[in-house]
Amino acid sequence: MAAALAEARLAAAAGEVPIGCVIVVAGEIRAATHNRREELNDPTAHAEVLAIREAGQRLGTWRLSGATLYVSLEPCPMCAGALVQARVEHLVYGADDPKAWADRSLLELLQNPGLNHRVKVTAGVLAEESSTLLREFFRSRRGNGL
Repeated sequence: MAAALAEARLAAAAGEVPIGCVIVVAGEIRAATHNRREELNDPTAHAEVLAIREAGQRLGTWRLSGATLYVSLEPCPMCAGALVQARVEHLVYGADDPKAWADRSLLELLQNPGLNHRVKVTAGVLAEESSTLLREFFRSRRGNGL
């Protein structure tokens, strides 16, 4: 999770919402990235989607069985769907996102019994650090009239 937070800090420095993500397979980081929606002018350029793409390219497969995805904020519904489609084994995230609700709140996409794959979830890892980074980012943006 520390590596995901380092990626989140890079996002903030680039003016992106500070969300970072890494994918680990067999104890090795296979992808590390952060939000790049502003840079790429792409609403799908969330940290998780970019990391899944990168890991798939590096591993030579879209099936990320055995992978653990670490992300600083609870995934949105789009990203949760991507985790299911990529067959990610385990999600570890920092801060809860009451607006996304993709893990255990409203949508429960990651462990939905109606889907063909379920993702093991560990929530709240370095949650305070993740939340603080997000709060400070949005406070600074509001302070600049944005």
